[in-house]
Amino acid sequence: MSLIELPLIILAENNEANIKTISIYLQAKGFRVVVARNGREAVEQAHRLNPNLILMDIHMPEMDGLTATRELRRRTNFSDIPIIALTALAMPGDREKCLEAGASDYLSKPVSLQRLVEVIEAHLAKHPG
Repeated sequence: MSLIELPLIILAENNEANIKTISIYLQAKGFRVVVARNGREAVEQAHRLNPNLILMDIHMPEMDGLTATRELRRRTNFSDIPIIALTALAMPGDREKCLEAGASDYLSKPVSLQRLVEVIEAHLAKHPG
């Protein structure tokens, strides 16, 4: 499989340790990863690159993940792309807020990397790009 055929994931995350850990793991599992360090960058990258899936941290500078998710969902070409919310939020109602904003799924941090890949693969199987 050529590099171009590997699924492209945008990782919207502003924590450098998380970026490094998640990026390296996903690349080792056969994914291409492009990093966006805030919600605005995530929206711009999505328009430019048309990813197969977006991992969206909820708390980021400039534009948070909920706003970025809503922004992407408003555009028809992003209505079906899986967006997985990644958040340290674990309060009652947080999952619902993420899903109401348009997230396809929700994982709380710290996230198991193995579980993350399982969720990514399940969504990519439903929405092959």
